[in-house]
Amino acid sequence: QVQLVESGGGLVQAGGSLRLSCAASGRTFTNYAKAWFRQAPGEGQEFVAGIVGSGGRSRYADAVKGRFTVSRDNAKNTVYLQLNSLKPEDAAVYYCAGQSRLGSAIISDRGYEYDFWGQGTQVTVSS
Repeated sequence: QVQLVESGGGLVQAGGSLRLSCAASGRTFTNYAKAWFRQAPGEGQEFVAGIVGSGGRSRYADAVKGRFTVSRDNAKNTVYLQLNSLKPEDAAVYYCAGQSRLGSAIISDRGYEYDFWGQGTQVTVSS
């Protein structure tokens, strides 16, 4: 089992920045590709960004390309999501997820393919 705990959410003005963290415990961290999803009130779950187990490749949703950056520090068992140039439409609960069933080199944008989820951290963006 892998336990994931997100932190770093908060209230920020449009144009501002936040850095989300996802700390993992349990099985070997590098075995798992990690992703960030978000869900706004009344909306479905949305893939935001993902990173392979080694950290050597990442993938982004079109809506966040050029503004968000995903990274990981395997020595600290932590994945990060840097959110820059935030917009009101970025407001949501952000979830960290991990999967190994597809292999640590696969970044899926499908939430059902992820085995482990954190509890989420709220990001609020004021206009």
